[in-house]
Amino acid sequence: MDVKKAIESRRSIRKYLGKPVPDELVESIIDAARLAPTGNNAQPGKYVIVKDPEQKKALKDKKIIRDEWAYDAPVIIVCCADPSVYTKFVEGLDDANEVRAIRDLSIASGFMVLRAQELGLGTCYVGWIKKEEIKAVLNIPQHYKVPYVITLGYPAESPEQRSRKNIDEIIL
Repeated sequence: MDVKKAIESRRSIRKYLGKPVPDELVESIIDAARLAPTGNNAQPGKYVIVKDPEQKKALKDKKIIRDEWAYDAPVIIVCCADPSVYTKFVEGLDDANEVRAIRDLSIASGFMVLRAQELGLGTCYVGWIKKEEIKAVLNIPQHYKVPYVITLGYPAESPEQRSRKNIDEIIL
C-alpha cells in the first residue's frame, strides 16, 4: 500500500476483533515511530505497550481512559514524550521543550498509524485520559508528558470517511 492510499483509507477504529496482534507487527509500528523526524534529532518519544489483561484492568479500575471501548483493543500504545532530551535552544525561536516534545511525538504517532494501516490494523487516538494518573499505574517517569494513547488491533468495523474541509478552506 502506498502512503497516499494509507492516508485516504485510514479511519478511527473503535471496535476490534478479539484477535491478538503479533509482537512483530507491534514492533514494526514502533519502528515507524523511531524513524520519524524530530527537532534536533532529540527523539523524545517513548512508548508503553499495554497488552496484558492485568495492566488493562488496572487502567480500567481507575478509569484512566474515559472511553470504555478502548480497553477492548488488543493493544493500547501509551505515547509518552520526554521534554528533557532537547539540548539546543534558540531564544525567541524555539517553543518550550514540552511543546517541542509533544510536536515530535505527534509526528511519530502519525507514522505509526499509517504503518498500522498498511499492515491491515486499525488505530484510534484517544486523548481523554487521566494524564498524570496513567504515569503512576504504568511506572512512567513523572517528568514525561502523556498526551494520548493509541488503540491498536484488527478492525471489527469499517467506518465511512467523515467529512473534511475543502483545500481552499485550510490554505491561508
